Amino acid sequence: MTAQELADSLPDGVVVADGQGVVTLVSRLAASMLDLDGARGPGRPLAEVLRLTGSDAHDWVELNRPFEGLRTRTGVPEQSWLLPDGTEVLVSARIVRAAPLGEITSVTITLRSGRGRARLDRERSDLVATVAHELRSPLTGVRGFVQALLSRWDRLDDDQRKLMLTTVAADADRLSRLIAELLDVARIDTGRLQIHPRPVDAGELVARAVESVAAGTTRTVRLAVAPDLPPALADPDKLIQVVTNLIENAVRHGAGDVRVDVEPTAGAGALRIAVADEGEGIPPDLRRRVFTKFWTDTGGGSGLGLYIVNALVRAHEGTITVSDAPGGGALLVCTWPVAPGPGFPRSTGET
Repeated sequence: MTAQELADSLPDGVVVADGQGVVTLVSRLAASMLDLDGARGPGRPLAEVLRLTGSDAHDWVELNRPFEGLRTRTGVPEQSWLLPDGTEVLVSARIVRAAPLGEITSVTITLRSGRGRARLDRERSDLVATVAHELRSPLTGVRGFVQALLSRWDRLDDDQRKLMLTTVAADADRLSRLIAELLDVARIDTGRLQIHPRPVDAGELVARAVESVAAGTTRTVRLAVAPDLPPALADPDKLIQVVTNLIENAVRHGAGDVRVDVEPTAGAGALRIAVADEGEGIPPDLRRRVFTKFWTDTGGGSGLGLYIVNALVRAHEGTITVSDAPGGGALLVCTWPVAPGPGFPRSTGET
């Protein structure tokens, strides 16, 4: 493979100049970015080929002067510049010398699209806005009730104090859940999510999640567990977290009763946990988006719950899908692998 073919195969644009600042190679992508005919690049001064401008009207070569400076200089850090068509591009350079502290033999400049960084910036902005919005409401409640308790303690009866403290506790729990979600998202995005799967009683764990959510809502949450379930291979805390998020999502965004079913799949190679509501359902064109960060609708919430659910299920080598419930509404189904080896008696019945 020639140097030109190698440069053309790279995901970033590449421009190479010799020690005298004369361009020796322009990759196909770089030529497209710089609006060049690839054949017109080599042999020309770098300043004529690398037509990039900054906010201060300087061009890249004029500002960075890659062929000057200390002999210890080995490169130019990544900077944001504008292509001739006004598109943002991220530019960095590597300065190559014949020997340490020797003369410059070549300078290699890479050009990377700024769209990825723009997307990351938007995600960060969305995260800040989401966190600020979600924190404001419970913090306002906590602050208001605490101030009322401090200033009017002697004028409040026991029932009023209990009500205020109960509300403060609920808001504190909400803050704790949001912080836990943010930490989970950070672990997922950085590849540091850890799970500790072992054989568990899925019926019992799902029942705990149902009981927890049902205690905080007036909606009816029904649970049906198939008899003699094989043990699931799962991290018990993560399984409860997934099911709790699915039920809370059905309560928040759906309508009517919520039904949770736990049963083996066909062939008993996995367990199927299905959560259905009686609301309007999720339109087909939105079903791929529900598992992305910050997806939500007018029902509120951080928009992180289903993103975390999807990551946790896939970390267990399971699957999760969205469809229409038989009686109307949304149906979210996740599968979990079955633990190898003989089963043991499982929770059964319906609540």
